[in-house]
Amino acid sequence: MDTTVAHVLADVTVAVHILALLFIGFGGFLAWRWPKVIFVHIFFAVWGVLVNVTPIPCPLTALEDFFRHQQGLGDLPGGFNAYYLYGTVIPRSLLPVVVAVALAVLVISYLGAYLRWRHRHDDSPAHGVSLG
Repeated sequence: MDTTVAHVLADVTVAVHILALLFIGFGGFLAWRWPKVIFVHIFFAVWGVLVNVTPIPCPLTALEDFFRHQQGLGDLPGGFNAYYLYGTVIPRSLLPVVVAVALAVLVISYLGAYLRWRHRHDDSPAHGVSLG
């Protein structure tokens, strides 16, 4: 593979990885509009936790490492989060705060999705209009 192509594909993989992380963080809010998205979000959220707390490798990190190898580079030192986020976008000292905020955002998004779902499936007439 041409190193220029490998470089572009590595960059695309980084962009997809960032989008996946944003979806993991905020995808629960999409379920407010499209309730079935919650199932995809649950999968992504569980996967995100697993790859961060177990030795299960992230397929996007593995793909980026593959494209890096095609360029003669090594694996991402420490993985995607450690290389791109920790110490650059997120100061390491704030990681516990970021985790707490992320969990709060997740709970709020799921609670909102549930309340909107419940409101849609409520037996009472919507907006005071009765069909009977």
